[in-house]
Amino acid sequence: MAVNRPFRYFDFVMVAFVTVLVCSNLIGPAKIAQLETPWLGSLHPALATLEFGAGVLFFPISYVFGDILTEVYGYARSRRVIWSGFVALAFASIMAWVIVILPPAPYWHNQAAYEIAFGSTWRIALASLVAFLCGEFVNSIVLAKMKVWTAGRWLWTRTIGSTIFGEGVDSLLFYPFAFYASGIIPDDKLLPIMLAQYITKVGVEVLFTPITYKIVRWLKREEREDYYDRNTDFNPFTLKT
Repeated sequence: MAVNRPFRYFDFVMVAFVTVLVCSNLIGPAKIAQLETPWLGSLHPALATLEFGAGVLFFPISYVFGDILTEVYGYARSRRVIWSGFVALAFASIMAWVIVILPPAPYWHNQAAYEIAFGSTWRIALASLVAFLCGEFVNSIVLAKMKVWTAGRWLWTRTIGSTIFGEGVDSLLFYPFAFYASGIIPDDKLLPIMLAQYITKVGVEVLFTPITYKIVRWLKREEREDYYDRNTDFNPFTLKT
């Protein structure tokens, strides 16, 4: 069990995590982007053009912060942050829905655009919440257990390894639940988009590895904390630390 004591930077990391999470779910999902990637097309024709939700550009950063939280402060504290993010995301989704359904003033002619940008259906909103919660907990648990197994060595193996599992669960839950047979994304495009998103998310984690190393080392030194989850209760449905 973690020992409760004050930390100088824990709150800042938590706020950064929640901010990135909410922004990625409110700003990114409304737009499907497309990039020409002929260098990947040489590997497989289906990869010559990548189509992806724009939120993929910064949603993986929330996983970077999740890794930092678990690595430095332990799973129990990270669990509280994950639930904080879930509540913030749920509140933002509900308020977006409320604002969209409010009757617009007669002289305000942007309702249609507003509905496209912020009017996620209940199906997409619920899929996002469930996928986030499951993916983040898988990410945190895998990292915490790998830290014990590796005796704290090879940080890159657990930041990338946990993301492979966490983002995998997130993608497998979100895309089929949110978009299959929905008419928003053609069913034949769903798998390529899901794979492109997944590869990009893991790729962002890999690219951020040097930065993650620097932040983790700095935080461990400043906070005088390097928690190992040897006797931790991994039940996700408790807030005990």
